[in-house]
Amino acid sequence: MAKDITQWNPEDPVQWASGDSSVAWRNLWISIPCLLCGFAVWLYWSIITVQMLNIGFSFSQSELFTLSAIAGLSGATLRIPSSFFIRLAGGRNTIFFTTALLIAPALGTGMALQDLSTPLWVFQAMALLSGFGGGNFASSMSNISFFFPKKIQGLSLGLNAGLGNFGVTTMQILVPLVMTFGLFGGDAMILKADSGTLIGKIPAGTETFIHNAGYIWAAILVPLVVAAWFGMNNIRAEHVSPNISGPLTSMSKLSLMLLIGLGMSVIGLWFILPESAGGNGLNVSKWIVLPAVIALTVFALRLIPGSIQQSLKRQYKIFNHPHTWIMTIIYTMTFGSFIGYSAAFPLAIKVIFGFQHVMVDGVMTHDVVNPNAPSALMYAWMGPFIGALIRPVGGWIADKWGGALVTQICSVVMVGAALGAAYYMKEAYASATPEEYFVPFFLLFLSLFLTSGIGNGSTFRTIAKVFDKEQAGPVLGWTSAVAAYGAFIIPQVFGEQIKATTPEIALYGFAAFYMVCVLLNWWAYLRPGALHKNP
Repeated sequence: MAKDITQWNPEDPVQWASGDSSVAWRNLWISIPCLLCGFAVWLYWSIITVQMLNIGFSFSQSELFTLSAIAGLSGATLRIPSSFFIRLAGGRNTIFFTTALLIAPALGTGMALQDLSTPLWVFQAMALLSGFGGGNFASSMSNISFFFPKKIQGLSLGLNAGLGNFGVTTMQILVPLVMTFGLFGGDAMILKADSGTLIGKIPAGTETFIHNAGYIWAAILVPLVVAAWFGMNNIRAEHVSPNISGPLTSMSKLSLMLLIGLGMSVIGLWFILPESAGGNGLNVSKWIVLPAVIALTVFALRLIPGSIQQSLKRQYKIFNHPHTWIMTIIYTMTFGSFIGYSAAFPLAIKVIFGFQHVMVDGVMTHDVVNPNAPSALMYAWMGPFIGALIRPVGGWIADKWGGALVTQICSVVMVGAALGAAYYMKEAYASATPEEYFVPFFLLFLSLFLTSGIGNGSTFRTIAKVFDKEQAGPVLGWTSAVAAYGAFIIPQVFGEQIKATTPEIALYGFAAFYMVCVLLNWWAYLRPGALHKNP
């Protein structure tokens, strides 16, 4: 097991060159695959639901959209407590424990998928627990921010986030592949509609082993948990984790905070979800519920007595810093878009381009299968692949040009790409041959993934320059927590607008939000006289 570190100052060039750099990079290279699996488990519902539709699980399209939304809300809410884990429990203790937690939803999902009669609430419970993977991002980024000097924060955080987010693409490639053969045994199911993998379509009538979508991650996670325990370090320096307890006590603190996050997620979902999906049927607006969930989670955590309360009292000082709130909005534009589109993109392709939209007795229908449809599983992985792969490049460019300038360029492009994608989505959803509009729609969505990835990398640089070393970690965690609600909001909004037969409205709304971010980023960091000029 790697030793705890009592003295740590990566800004000292002598210490950095004499061995600190190798320690930092070792922790990063273990952190990345752990985070990658976190993203995979969090967002595998975007692929699993498509295959559930292809197999014939007895759930409606709107009910299947709720699984990604549940995982999205849970993962975002769990990022709130996770933002403050490192000071409480240390890096090694935190990454080991939170990575190990992912095994439970991975195994549970695999078991649930082996039976067509599994009720919806079981899948919803697994989706809720999959949120552990989403929450891990906040603690992982906070931890890595303490290991590296500010001059390479854009690159190091971009690598952790970008290659960690690569879990979305890895999942979207690996899950369809492992479903094609009996890797973990079990009975096969039969496709009732065409499916696909990276290399081509799989016709209806073919056997599929959908349960492998969960089991594969459990198998990968076991050696990673071992690597995290024996290869990572706790930093006990004053500005990082000075008063952490033993591993079991530390993990019990994290468990309590995660339970609060899960509880708040359940309450929020009960108000938001439709009655058919286990909600209360009151149709309370998500724009009211989500801020309430965030505020109540922050408040409830603060009520925990003892060492947790003392630690949070110190870390909650970030909420007094105005740039915490500015960066929360801007970070939501970049990462919130990336993660939300990653969750919604496969099923959106399936629903919009997988069916012919034709008039029957004067009524537009959307349930006639399109024989020329593009396979969602063949194309959906490309967007997250580009967005994740480009993120370290975005951080590296920001280290050279300044974070705010790079973010501004990306923001403007995102406005145009969202409006363009909305146009082609509208045309496709009113056409008997929607595949004619797929290429421009797809390319514009790739542009959204590209610019959200670059912009996300540049925000890491901005946060590292604006905040001091102690605050930068919690701020990274907090901003990522709020932004992660994009994984809930975007699938929900797409689902609602598709049900209303106006899917383009979703993208019009996102474009308007991007325009607000353009103005805010200019005012805060690029206008003449800005306190932090192009950080």
